[in-house]
Amino acid sequence: MLQHAGIEIAAKEVERAVLLFELLGFERVPAPPSLGDGFTWVEREGTQIHLMHDDDPAVPSRGHVAVYVPEYEAALERLREHGFEVVAGREHWGAARGVVTLVGGQRVELMAGRPGTRTGG
Repeated sequence: MLQHAGIEIAAKEVERAVLLFELLGFERVPAPPSLGDGFTWVEREGTQIHLMHDDDPAVPSRGHVAVYVPEYEAALERLREHGFEVVAGREHWGAARGVVTLVGGQRVELMAGRPGTRTGG
């Protein structure tokens, strides 16, 4: 099981990224003090996203994290209400997908269903 993924992000964009993940059911959790400043962590159901503050973040053009989003349509509505643009993607396994791109270019794929399922569960 994947425990965490790390995303480099400009410090000035961290709060917007945290909001995005909070709207997807994540909660901010403390990073260990041994890391010092420069890290913001969010977590949902034991999986973490580590936002690594960087003045010049490296953002791969196709790189992304993908998040299974229960209550997909309601989540999209919350995101849109907060000014996030969700671009529809191709369906896989009969489940909708979309992508949100943060200001710095970091991409978050939203999945209505898990791989290999037909009903989104």
